[in-house]
Parts: sequence; structure tokens; C-alpha cells
Amino acid sequence: MADLVASGDRTRLMIFVYIIKSLKVEYRYIGITNNLEQRLRRHNSGGNKSTKPYAPFKLVLVEEYNNYKEARRREVFLKSGQGRKFLDEIK
Repeated sequence: MADLVASGDRTRLMIFVYIIKSLKVEYRYIGITNNLEQRLRRHNSGGNKSTKPYAPFKLVLVEEYNNYKEARRREVFLKSGQGRKFLDEIK
């Protein structure tokens, strides 16, 4: 089930930018989803091809956005050189 937030008469979908870190090796994954709980289960159960070899994971950062465009902009930044440097500093 997607994460929904009631706002007056309307319900809007929340978008999350998240960072997980492998508990086995030095590996960090940055992603975007509208259902954080389901997405984390998928990563930890090996349901994601790119992260399967590095499971299990712990959640290290979550940011909430009102729309996909804002969240995607943040995800792209976090995957950039400046973003990686920022993440390395907040370990």
C-alpha cells in the first residue's frame, strides 16, 4: 500500500528519497519510492537485482516530498559528486 497523506478534502501521494546502507560491505544505495516499507522489504529480500548481492540493508536517510519532480531532483543531486560528498560527511 502506498503512503498517503490526507490534505483537506484531497489525499496526496507522498514520495520518498531514501538511502540504504549494506550491513555486509561498504555499499550505499539511493532510491525513490512512493511506498517505503514495501521497497525496503524488496531490497532486503533480494527482490532488486542491483542490490541483491549487498543485502541486508539498514535505512540511513529518508526525505519526504509532495511530488515526484522535487524528489527526483534531490535523488539526482545525491547521486552526483557533490551529493556523495554531502552523504560521506553525514555518516
